[in-house]
Amino acid sequence: MGTDRMKKVCIVGASGKLGQYMVRHALERGYEVVGVCRERSVPKLAAFEGRMTVVPGPANDSEVIRRAVAGCDGVLTVLVPWRVQQYASGTAQAVLDHARPGARLIFSCGWHITRDGKDKYSRLFILGVRIAAVLGKLVRFAEIDDQVEACRRVFGSDTRWTVVRGSSLEEGESQGLPVWSRHVGDPVLGSDLTRRVDFALFMVEALTDDTLVQEAPAIVGCKTPSALAHAGGSHEHA
Repeated sequence: MGTDRMKKVCIVGASGKLGQYMVRHALERGYEVVGVCRERSVPKLAAFEGRMTVVPGPANDSEVIRRAVAGCDGVLTVLVPWRVQQYASGTAQAVLDHARPGARLIFSCGWHITRDGKDKYSRLFILGVRIAAVLGKLVRFAEIDDQVEACRRVFGSDTRWTVVRGSSLEEGESQGLPVWSRHVGDPVLGSDLTRRVDFALFMVEALTDDTLVQEAPAIVGCKTPSALAHAGGSHEHA
């Protein structure tokens, strides 16, 4: 890990399951934490009352993000393809626009995001993403294509970004820091499963890991069969 230069971090999407785990990990490291969430979701952060600052408002509101990220050394952003209103891309753009120069920007998304087109997906995985995209738009609940657009903007920026691509997630006690590869299709990722608490752990650890700057790691749980079977076979040669 790189030298820990973090003192103050902003967590965009702090009230969600992943966000709350990130808040906990960040507080455990002694960081000053600012969280962004919709006003109606503020009560979900009651367990952290007095230990963090909450900025209520939509994450794709540029002014909300400007206030929240002021003075922050790092920004952890959950890119949610929420509704059909360019929510993810609006959130990403606001963070890119307002985070201080040199800040570490860590974004979360799924394996379906590809940076260079070299990821190898199963037919079943591709079908699942397509069905989710169609159904999401049909019921106006999610816009997966907008998450793709959000990451395109991040990849094209000259900031100190990392896009963490999560596998399927499950609840449970932490198993430790996930392993990662540059490309889906690497055998180490075969189990396609990560504890949500460890996804959050990877996000927070990435704040101080300079080897992850401008990388898009695809992660998997370190105790999964594929990770154990291919130990040492992850990002070093993927």
